[in-house]
Amino acid sequence: MNWDTILLWVGFNFFVLTMLALDLGVFHRQAHAISIKEAALWSVVWIGLSLLFNVGVYLWRGSEIALEFLTGYLIEKSLSVDNIFVFVLLFTAFSVPATSQHRVLFWGILGALVLRGALILVGAVLLKQFHWIIYLFGAFLIFTGVKMAIHRNEEQHPENNPLVKWVSRFIPVTGDYDHDRFFVRRAGKLIATPLLLVLFVVESTDLVFAVDSIPAIFAVTQDPFIVYTSNVFAILGLRSLYFVFAGAVSKFYYLKLGLSAILMFVGAKMALADVYRIPITLSLFVIAAILAAAIVASLLRARRLPARSSVPAE
Repeated sequence: MNWDTILLWVGFNFFVLTMLALDLGVFHRQAHAISIKEAALWSVVWIGLSLLFNVGVYLWRGSEIALEFLTGYLIEKSLSVDNIFVFVLLFTAFSVPATSQHRVLFWGILGALVLRGALILVGAVLLKQFHWIIYLFGAFLIFTGVKMAIHRNEEQHPENNPLVKWVSRFIPVTGDYDHDRFFVRRAGKLIATPLLLVLFVVESTDLVFAVDSIPAIFAVTQDPFIVYTSNVFAILGLRSLYFVFAGAVSKFYYLKLGLSAILMFVGAKMALADVYRIPITLSLFVIAAILAAAIVASLLRARRLPARSSVPAE
């Protein structure tokens, strides 16, 4: 790795940390419930920064690499929507106050960036040293897609996460929240609040999702920097996306089916890499078409249901 590459990695991570510091230290210094308008504005900011970076990649390394970044970003962005379903269940199960949710997601995503960076580094090394792992990744993605399609409507119980039970055995936890604090001092002792348990569940859940999404991006490109940056930009906008769609997430009935189709497609693309290399432009079109079809079908279904429910039974 030469000095230019090292400076590139350091510069990008410095930019990410600066944006996160501005987010928490300036714009969200005071804990408050995030409105849909505020969340939508931040979503536009993060998506705009991602597309601006994509333009920079185009000018720096050409159209092929820029398309790889855009496709990887779209894959990760669509798969990250699955996180929102879990966040809704998680915050409901733990009765997390609206004013504390942004803080949990902020620190959860900061930890996710570190974990995903490590996973991407390991994945890149494995693919470079053992090419046959590409078939294992492909088969895993196809299996995960099929599993998601079959079990997409199963009810989840994040409050039963084994990590929560394990942490509770070693760390004393209060029975109530104290604003947006993870720890409080009572009777001279430092005690965790339930918000810390929620943070642990967010981190463990994202790690599970990362095991699915990172191999999916490796199906598009094996350039570690493009894999990492597309992943990071998608994750940075996840918090805002949650506050935009949290109330309407149940309306996207076919979204998980669309995500499972995307996983199966990129799994097949990875498994067939040495037989037939699917053009990146075709990959981008297929993934965008699947995602759009799932969203449109879900919205049409949501519009039909009220009409049906208003018809009196005979």
